[in-house]
Amino acid sequence: MNDIEKESSSPELVYSTEDFTVAAQEDGVSAAYEAKSRLINEHLQNEIGFGRYQLQLFMLTGLGWAADNIWLQGVAIILPQIQLELHPVRVEFTTLSLYVGLILGASTWGILADLIGRRLSFNITLFIAGVFGVAAGGANNFTTLAALVACTGFGVGGNLPVDGAIFLEFIPQSHQWLLTLLSAWWALGQLFASLVAWPLIGNFSCTSADDCPKSSNMGWRYTLGGVTLIMWILRYIVFDLQESPKYLISKGQDEKAIKVLEHIARVNGRTITLTVESLRIVSGTQDATSTPLTTRQLIKQSFSSFSLSHVTPLFSTRRLAINTTITILLWGLIGLAYPLFNGFITLYLTTQVPSDSSVSTTYRNYSIISVLGVPGSIIACLVVDWTRKNKSAFAMGGRKVTMAVSTALTGVFLFLFTTSKTTAAVLGYSCASGLTQLMYGVLYAYTPEVFPAPHRGTGDALCSAFNRITGILAPVIKIVTTTAAGTAANDAANGPIFVSASLFLVAAMLMLFLPIETAGKAAL
Repeated sequence: MNDIEKESSSPELVYSTEDFTVAAQEDGVSAAYEAKSRLINEHLQNEIGFGRYQLQLFMLTGLGWAADNIWLQGVAIILPQIQLELHPVRVEFTTLSLYVGLILGASTWGILADLIGRRLSFNITLFIAGVFGVAAGGANNFTTLAALVACTGFGVGGNLPVDGAIFLEFIPQSHQWLLTLLSAWWALGQLFASLVAWPLIGNFSCTSADDCPKSSNMGWRYTLGGVTLIMWILRYIVFDLQESPKYLISKGQDEKAIKVLEHIARVNGRTITLTVESLRIVSGTQDATSTPLTTRQLIKQSFSSFSLSHVTPLFSTRRLAINTTITILLWGLIGLAYPLFNGFITLYLTTQVPSDSSVSTTYRNYSIISVLGVPGSIIACLVVDWTRKNKSAFAMGGRKVTMAVSTALTGVFLFLFTTSKTTAAVLGYSCASGLTQLMYGVLYAYTPEVFPAPHRGTGDALCSAFNRITGILAPVIKIVTTTAAGTAANDAANGPIFVSASLFLVAAMLMLFLPIETAGKAAL
């Protein structure tokens, strides 16, 4: 977002194209698009407001974020049962398969969101994840399971880059802080996975590889896929998602954008005075005639012009290039640091204090840790809203300082975790890191805010894909450190945790060098 903000309380205010030329160049968008986008932001703020439509959208995009972590944590939780029943050479290959799918999903659905619209990606991702997730539950051998888990990852991988962009483009500036609160859904996904695992794996799973038929190991199989399909039904059948008005104006479809805004206003019980003529006047385009494209024509046009048209604008100026590069690096660092600890957390809870490592105790502790992620997200949300309103807080760094402090604290608590010798210490440091880890959910709000809507899906896709690419290294590092440690179980567990903590500290330092602050600014 650019540093020059024009405050207005009047929905009738009209800007000339010249007012936006410099700012638009900094943001990598056209002056005409920026003028239209600001006018839409103004009417979202002053006329449409935050109402029933946005509340429903918050719930349903939240389900997408929850599904992402349900599968990340769910796969981590079921690894011991997969090992007992299917006898793979390395059970960590299940996590590798998931990450292959996540990488492809994040890239594909994020880029498609910029090419043919947000709506398709939003409606289909959870359907793919649900169908293949249920199918994975019926797998009779490890190869089939790994392939189906990868396909599940392809579907669920599109939720982080797409859902955040969709929600951001429908909310007024005064409520952009809610994008941070979406990370609470991600925490709820982990909590759901842990609460499901505790009774199901504890009561409907085998305990020995010598006697572990499928019929005795049903606790992990169909629950996650079934829940994901229910989420898809709620998103596709119950809720009528409209295409993003900012995507539509970026494609020159002003009439459709106005109809979408009118629909949202009706759902919220409001009226809107914005017209197509207002959009054309503010952008300096007076041509009132346009031929609407069919879906087939739009897809053909989008892919025929696709090269790096949505990538190069993210690096169009020195300032934007530095910010985009650091943002992508941050997603990569956290993408590796997070699963190095959380992806194998049940193993760490078991090996850190071997004398107290029963299945019940392990999953009880895991559930307690998961609960702490929810208030962590709420704290992050409150801090973000405070930096938006408080001028002195903005001067101190706003989003950037919030991210840096919470991420650094996560690294510190993980280092302390490796020194734990008692069950209380293990649980205490795990809870502390769980509380601070979700505070870097501010990054999930910052990322779509900093990219303009015409290229937001691609920018989010690059970040999310790099996040998954580095994440695929987590099981590799786990395998290497376990092998190197030999029979020393505690050393095997602590190796990846040391790497994770170090990466969090490096990410915290990088956050301070981000040149663009988005606190207090409306997303384009």
